[in-house]
Amino acid sequence: MTNQPALAPGALRRTFEMRFTSTPRGARLARRLAAHRLDAWGIPYGTRPHEEIVLVLGELTANAVRHGHVPGRDFHVRLHAIAPCGTVRIEVTDSRGESLPPEPEGVCAPDDESTGGRGLLLVAALAERWGRHPRSGGPGKTVWAEYSAPAAPAC
Repeated sequence: MTNQPALAPGALRRTFEMRFTSTPRGARLARRLAAHRLDAWGIPYGTRPHEEIVLVLGELTANAVRHGHVPGRDFHVRLHAIAPCGTVRIEVTDSRGESLPPEPEGVCAPDDESTGGRGLLLVAALAERWGRHPRSGGPGKTVWAEYSAPAAPAC
């Protein structure tokens, strides 16, 4: 897969993957399960890294439901953490390939009258880096973001 974080020798990898219904309820469930998993992995509830990772995941899952929904198709979440470097990678895959988010350098603030369009600004502000690529093995796309916990030692 492209743009994977570098893995230090002896680093511990943890992965959570699941499919969710492409509905607001599915997006909420993905966010709650990911929050629980992060806590179990040692990124505790109430900490800045936990809250920011969950916010990024929430924005990406909401976008998958709003812009990537195909009737009868689910979206897929993959949460991948590498310890001790503190890198967490979030990947959200949906089945709609023609509805692409802008490239990271193309994200701009909406005008004051707009009621949407701020989610990717949050992702860009909180994630170390993010992007998109075509879904492997079928139609659609994967939008990913990487977060590095500031207290974690560098890999």
